[in-house]
Amino acid sequence: MIENKEKAVSVYAEANPNPESMKFVLSTILLPDGVSVDYPNVEAAANSPFAQELFNFDYVSRVFIASNFVTVTKNTNDQWVQLIPELRLFIKSYVEAGGPIFLQDPVAEQTQAVTDVTGELSGDDAVISHKVIDLLENYVRPAVEQDGGNITFKSYKDGVVTVNLQGSCSGCPSATITLKSGIENLLKRMVPEVTEVVAEGVTESW
Repeated sequence: MIENKEKAVSVYAEANPNPESMKFVLSTILLPDGVSVDYPNVEAAANSPFAQELFNFDYVSRVFIASNFVTVTKNTNDQWVQLIPELRLFIKSYVEAGGPIFLQDPVAEQTQAVTDVTGELSGDDAVISHKVIDLLENYVRPAVEQDGGNITFKSYKDGVVTVNLQGSCSGCPSATITLKSGIENLLKRMVPEVTEVVAEGVTESW
């Protein structure tokens, strides 16, 4: 069981491009840099008592945890000005009390997920996939994380890269624009074999 034993934790809320999500930044580390977990529902959060507790707030629909922040997505029309104080107090109190964040280390799970995705590939597809993953990890992820979200590689086939959008990026109105004007252009420039980038479950609105 992974617990956070640090005391006197400060927490502040930070808005991001997704109006339905709010990033709560802590003065302590929850996960190593580069590691994150995304829980789209309470069932997916079986490994995180912390996330499960957040889902007890009936307006919480998604929880994303990264290095020193938690992004909470809401499913109601309530304004964040009403919700932030309650969530901030809960997060601060839970972490200061040393409540368990995870039951098992999610680092190994994330590493295995990448291995599973690329392990079935061979030849040029494997080489291209590793190039894309490297670019996403080193150039795209840090910028996306600043907005309280994450982007992960899902697959590469016939020039098309498919990614998963997590945290505040999931359901964000500007996600498609960012995907096309920013991420797709970067990957096309750096990896000529890439012809398109799409996000799983996201429908283009333009």
